[in-house]
Amino acid sequence: MSRERQDDLPRDEFEDEEDALPAAEPALDLAETAPGALKAGIEVIQQFAKHLPNRPGVYRMFDRAGEVLYVGKAKSLKNRVTSYARGMAHTNAVARMIAETANMEFVTTGTETEALLLESNLIKQLRPRYNVLLRDDKSFPYILLTGDHDAPAILKHRGSRQRKGDYFGPFASVWAVTRTIDALQKAFLIRTCSDSFYENRTRPCLLFQIKRCSGPCTGEISIPDYQALAGQARDFLSGRSSAVKQLLSTRMQAAAEELEFEKAARYRDRLAALSAVQAGQDINTQGVEEADVFAIDEQAGHFCVEIFFFRNHQNWGNRALFPRADRSLTPAEVLASVVAQFYDDKPPPRLVLLSHPVEEIELIGQALSARAGRKVEVAHPKRGERADLMGHAVKNAREALSRKLAENAGQQSLLAALGAAFGMEAPPRRVEVYDNSHIMGTNAVGGMIVAGPDGFVKNQYRTFNISTDTIAGDDFGMMREVLTRRFAKLAKEEGIALSPHSEEAAKEAVSKDAPDRDGTRAIALGEIPDGGPQDEAPPKKDRKAPKPRRDEDGFPSRPDLVIVDGGKGQFSAALKIMKELGAADIPLVAIAKGEDRNAMRETFHMEGREPFKLQPRDPALYFIQRLRDEAHRFAIGTHRAKRKRETMKNPLDEIPGIGPSRKRALLLHFGTVKAIQRAKLDDLMRTPGVNAATAKAVHDFFHDG
Repeated sequence: MSRERQDDLPRDEFEDEEDALPAAEPALDLAETAPGALKAGIEVIQQFAKHLPNRPGVYRMFDRAGEVLYVGKAKSLKNRVTSYARGMAHTNAVARMIAETANMEFVTTGTETEALLLESNLIKQLRPRYNVLLRDDKSFPYILLTGDHDAPAILKHRGSRQRKGDYFGPFASVWAVTRTIDALQKAFLIRTCSDSFYENRTRPCLLFQIKRCSGPCTGEISIPDYQALAGQARDFLSGRSSAVKQLLSTRMQAAAEELEFEKAARYRDRLAALSAVQAGQDINTQGVEEADVFAIDEQAGHFCVEIFFFRNHQNWGNRALFPRADRSLTPAEVLASVVAQFYDDKPPPRLVLLSHPVEEIELIGQALSARAGRKVEVAHPKRGERADLMGHAVKNAREALSRKLAENAGQQSLLAALGAAFGMEAPPRRVEVYDNSHIMGTNAVGGMIVAGPDGFVKNQYRTFNISTDTIAGDDFGMMREVLTRRFAKLAKEEGIALSPHSEEAAKEAVSKDAPDRDGTRAIALGEIPDGGPQDEAPPKKDRKAPKPRRDEDGFPSRPDLVIVDGGKGQFSAALKIMKELGAADIPLVAIAKGEDRNAMRETFHMEGREPFKLQPRDPALYFIQRLRDEAHRFAIGTHRAKRKRETMKNPLDEIPGIGPSRKRALLLHFGTVKAIQRAKLDDLMRTPGVNAATAKAVHDFFHDG
């Protein structure tokens, strides 16, 4: 399923980021796979193959640790699984997968189409190591015309489509959604405000004054007339644009004939806005009304899939995806897997065009038709307008992958320069940078940003809410708390045993922990592994370093370099925490601002070295400044968002049992929170929609503290 990131960053809610280029799996010789392990894997598969039916279904392969290695579908489970047990004609990746297989599970289905749908669901949920993985954790934006209010609103939407209404999309970027909504406001005068804002208006807002809204909130237009405007907007977005434009043109001419020139001018402006929606798109189509165009390109063992979205004969933008796939797979195989996964949580259009001929093209069409509940055509165009669109998409895929490979090479050189500047034996793959932000100790937050071979890895960013027990303005204490929570969690993930002293310190820090940006606690009280050394000394530096844990894209979870913003004091505090929590082998660098806070004069602190500076024109110095500035931006932005929430907090939110509807009822009845605070219990009980128990809870909250 599509995963939604929810953080406190002060950015556009629908900001898009291009996918990072996944690490390519190295080509392994079959000789590197231990013959004994390969034989054992074949024997496991043979045992399961004996009892399988000759029916369609889905199979899962597991390793000895219980992790899913591969999810596949088959027209005949028995034939497909038996093919793995023959032990010959396998690619390197398949041989490696067979050698790791220790268990299998199966699900039979009625048809191969059902098996394909189930396979795509399981791949997106389980993210197996040997499957093609579509890394589209950022969902696509849609336009929502709400259907749960008498006066429908037109809104940006991203995420699950639970609210009643009509959804139009997907759009490739939020920019396309914003521009389209802006034009539709001018053309149909549809509101974009929230329902609570709408309900509490006593006079029209500024959008009515500048002719972007027809003002249904205060009766400037009747609800039936407003609903007619919303219907026209729905028709336009649904593809009936010609009928809508013809209606507006007819009304404009009629108004002009009746000498109502102001009214005619309004219709003229609305027609111009609709024309801007259609004319503002690139490569608009005449013969293709609704289609998604998929084009794939392969370079240096990496794949790029470029997707163009066409709706209502308009290009709604394009998106480049970089799936993780074994280099032994052909572009057609990768493309087939991407298409099957892409529509797992999105409604498919009536036409899907593919740049390569896929073997199971009919099966994919049947699966998408079953998902959409109507006919979906999947085709490989060879001539005509469809082929021209595909040629344009293939060109964009090739250029996007070339740009990504060039950026990746540049980032690799910067990481190499960074490693050389700090005396590291190899370039770091994961760099973590920490910074704190607060105002006189209030709303204090810590931020961690992550950089790697593909640039900033934003899905790895974390924020830490500093506990109120930390002394206000104690930057050293804040840094200690942030790093304790981070490396205590890392120690738990890697199974590192801590000394009793370190274990107690970690428990004390995380027992006060508030949810992090990703909604999880850094580590819960009592979760520190048992079995650590019995003395008070930190772990020895010469201990064997733990094997780094990696995610499904091969990106390590253990940092190769840690950078903190600060001088000698922050460095000492950070170094002590990292030694206590089993991270003494990770290089630590502190950046102190230069004289007069000038850039290019920063002083660096490292263990075993005197404070030093880098040459002003050293590329590594510019790179470090970028990292520090990104950490500062991230921490400052999170702090401002937290401060804004605190400033706008409503006391009613703190009363148990007071939800949005009862809060709205109280505010509508009394007008302000102060009036609610002064109200007597009898007055509260007379509020429509508020029962006696709720009224007493509100009264007790304000009068009993």
